[in-house]
Amino acid sequence: MDRPTLDWIAAHRPPGLPPSPRPELRPATRALIRRSAPPAHWAAEPRLADSLHGVRHAMRTAALAGVLAEANGLNAADTALAVVAAAVHDCRRWHDRDDPGHGERAAHWLTARADEVWAHFGLPVPAPPPAVLRAATAVRLHDVPYPDLAPRSEGDGQHPYNTVPYNTVPYENHRAVCDLVKAADALDRYRLPKASWWPDRRRVRQPGFDTFRALAFDLVVGSERARLAGADSAAAVLSVLAEKDIA
Repeated sequence: MDRPTLDWIAAHRPPGLPPSPRPELRPATRALIRRSAPPAHWAAEPRLADSLHGVRHAMRTAALAGVLAEANGLNAADTALAVVAAAVHDCRRWHDRDDPGHGERAAHWLTARADEVWAHFGLPVPAPPPAVLRAATAVRLHDVPYPDLAPRSEGDGQHPYNTVPYNTVPYENHRAVCDLVKAADALDRYRLPKASWWPDRRRVRQPGFDTFRALAFDLVVGSERARLAGADSAAAVLSVLAEKDIA
């Protein structure tokens, strides 16, 4: 993000965007969000850490997933899975373009490194296999458009915790967490330098999506300003999350 791009984004705040309500979050959710910066060695391509799909995007998406989860009444366990999945959903990207299959790669990575990821977030280890499966499914499907989601998503991987082929786990069995991660990822599209690429409610299935558009916009502008002012990526996001009483 350079300053002219950020100035353009800030100047094009969508007209009539209503203020978002103050998020009401459990202490445990706040703690997870504070831990959401992915370590550098989690990235498939370290140079992307400061990119459009790097640390700041991961942290904002994790925060928005937590906000949406609590607003929709998800229990603590599913809220935690949404935050974790959102934080790692882009960690296996090779570049900032479409990069087909990066969700699939990240899901396999999460499955193999689940205990490390759970420990990073302060969650009990060993990571419970059903929880890993739910989080990995959300990661795998985050970049798959809804029209392309068949009742059973076909593939050829094998989940080590289940006799069912990994990629044939039905979206329907994990809909709540999948929908949250997709919506949170979409809300952070205000970081992109073209209004036609910004959040589109037609591409998500999440009732709280419109409610938190203003929050998503403010997270982008606030954290990118802090980054340009010299803060590192994690500190830049944490500063605006503190201002918004999220972390």
